[in-house]
Amino acid sequence: MVKKGKTTSKRYRFKGRIWIEGEGGTFLGYGRVVLLERIKKYESIAGATRSIGMSYRHAWDLVKSMNSQSEKPLVTAFTGGRRGGGARLTPDGEKAIKLFWKFYEDFRNFLQKEEMKFRI
Repeated sequence: MVKKGKTTSKRYRFKGRIWIEGEGGTFLGYGRVVLLERIKKYESIAGATRSIGMSYRHAWDLVKSMNSQSEKPLVTAFTGGRRGGGARLTPDGEKAIKLFWKFYEDFRNFLQKEEMKFRI
C-alpha cells in the first residue's frame, strides 16, 4: 500500500495457546497454572475458585487430574482446623508453576520473533 510516497505494510499478530499433555490428557495449561497459583495464595481450593470464578467441583477435578499425572502430587489437601481444612502446593507444585511460566515466556518470544519475519 502506498500513501504519499511512504510504503507501509500490514502487520499481523501471531497468537497461540500452549499446554502440556500427559497420558491422561491435559496435564498443565494456562488455566491450571493460574489455579495452582491461587491455591498457593489462598491455601484453599475454595478460596482459589472464588477468586477466579471457577466451580469448586471443576477445580477439584483439575487438581485430581494434575496430581494423578504427576510423579508426585502438586497439591495436598488437609481437613480439620479452625477453618475446616485447606490445600497447599507441594515443592513439585511450585516447580511446575515455574517451569510452565518459563515455557510460556519462551513460546511468546518465539511467536514475537516469527511475527516480525512474516510479511505478505
